[in-house]
Amino acid sequence: MFDLFNLSSFSFPIAMMGFDPMYMLMVLLPSMALSGGASWLVKSRFNKYSQVPSQRGYTGQQAAQKLLDEAGITDVRVVRVDGSLTDHYNPTTKSLALSTPVFDQTSIAAIGVATHEAGHAIQHATGYFPLKWRSLLVPATGIGSKFGTWTMMGGLMLMGIGGAIGSVVFVIGACLYGLLLLFQLVTLPVEFNASNRAKQLVVQAGIVSEQERYGIDKVLGAAALTYVAAFVTSLMTLIYFLHRAGFLGERR
Repeated sequence: MFDLFNLSSFSFPIAMMGFDPMYMLMVLLPSMALSGGASWLVKSRFNKYSQVPSQRGYTGQQAAQKLLDEAGITDVRVVRVDGSLTDHYNPTTKSLALSTPVFDQTSIAAIGVATHEAGHAIQHATGYFPLKWRSLLVPATGIGSKFGTWTMMGGLMLMGIGGAIGSVVFVIGACLYGLLLLFQLVTLPVEFNASNRAKQLVVQAGIVSEQERYGIDKVLGAAALTYVAAFVTSLMTLIYFLHRAGFLGERR
């Protein structure tokens, strides 16, 4: 999935808890550097290789459909979706959604993104285990992302006024947030595997030449960094809160 990682959900602890230099050093600045750098690299490489037409003239839609056909997958629809880099595969509806810059274009970047999403459809069709895990974690992840940080913050506030229940509340929040972290961890092999499938299959299916695959490698390699940045940011956020609560080092 090519939705770019958004850091905004991690920035509010400063406003809610007051200025904390440790948060700046442990979470905010490294996260901004990681996610900002990864997002810039994705956009830069996508724009660069969007200007490089494929020699065999496949559009993103045609490339994705060819991989589905080659894999014998007949129940997945390739559809158009609004936006840029909003491409994704939905295993529930079995729809492979490609943004307009990918759907219609014959560029190396468009083919790379489209075939990456086709890789997810192939994962689904072949029962790729990490994808099953990620799908099972989606409902719990929504709860963890919405309530985990707020619950940890509430626990810290209760601990600050001497309430013993604060530790219990904090641990509940940390467990909820851990669901988000687990989801992001499982996402890594899913995304890397989809990219690896795309890199191999585009050449085997005759969509691009071996020489053209270099650009696809560059685009998909940059995209993978956004998922790494998301995981590292979440991990640093959890470590920060555990430190604040006194579970790591001296309680502040």
